[in-house]
Formats: sequence, structure tokens, C-alpha cells
Amino acid sequence: MDDTSSGDIEQCPGMVLRALAEGDEAELRRIHETPEVMGWWDVPDEDFPWDEPESTRLTIELDGAVAGLIQFWEELEPKYRHAGIDVFLDPALHGRGLGTEAVRRVVRHLIDDRGHHRITIDPAASHAAAIRTYEKVGFRPVGVMRRYERDVGGGGWHDGLLMELLAGEE
Repeated sequence: MDDTSSGDIEQCPGMVLRALAEGDEAELRRIHETPEVMGWWDVPDEDFPWDEPESTRLTIELDGAVAGLIQFWEELEPKYRHAGIDVFLDPALHGRGLGTEAVRRVVRHLIDDRGHHRITIDPAASHAAAIRTYEKVGFRPVGVMRRYERDVGGGGWHDGLLMELLAGEE
């Protein structure tokens, strides 16, 4: 998924999405364990980033350095076919549009190359920065999932915001 079309280069010079590879673990774990990421993603599993084989995980690189991770999963049952996305970036890189561009590229891949008509994402309802990022790509809120996800440490629950993007709305 190394997308370097001229439009992408103009929006995020030096950003590449590539397959997760041996050797990415240490830097992805370091990013995952920052308070800004762990507060939304929780403590990484022992096998992270290899702990979700049902998802396709891509390393986000900026100028050759690991900058974060974006993943997608696909429901392939024809009656319910769609895909979902999750993403995190190194907090030192927040606010530069990299997350927006990474999500945009994966959405394009899922619609254009994988044939999906609907993409979902489910940030915590209180994660305003993530919600703004997804809205920039074209995702729309469709509902609040009450007490959807365990809080970090498992002491309680928080709401999730279900958002979707339909092909042609991006």
C-alpha cells in the first residue's frame, strides 16, 4: 500500500503506508505506550503488534521513520460486506494532518481496490481530536454505543461513537 501518487505527496510529503514488518515492534510499542496513545488503545498485548491476525496492519512511516500504525479489518459476508479502520500516531507528530491522510489512503484502498461500499470507525465518544480527523475524511456519526469499551485498566466503561463513510461520500 505504498501510495505515492502526486496528490498524496503534496498532502503529506515523506509519508508511506507499508506492510507491518519484523523490526517495527520496538518503535510501535514505544508509541503505543505513550500516555496519549495508551489512554485510547489501552496497554498493548504481549504479542503486539502481531496480536490481531484478523486485521491487516500497516506501518505509517514519515521520512523513513516509524510514525504509527493503521489497521483495517473486513467483513466479507456478501450480505454485510464492509470494513473498519483503527489508527494511532506518535504524539510528537499530532496536528500535522498525517492521521487524516493515512485514514484517507486506507479508505481509498478499501473502496477502490477492495470493493467496499461502507467503512466504519469507532472512536471513544469523548475523543474529540480523533472524531475531527475522521470527519475531515468524510466519516459521519451514526450513533453512540453506550458503555461500549472498557476504560484503560478495566475499571469502568466509556461510550463509543460509531461513524461510517459510504463510497461516494469521501
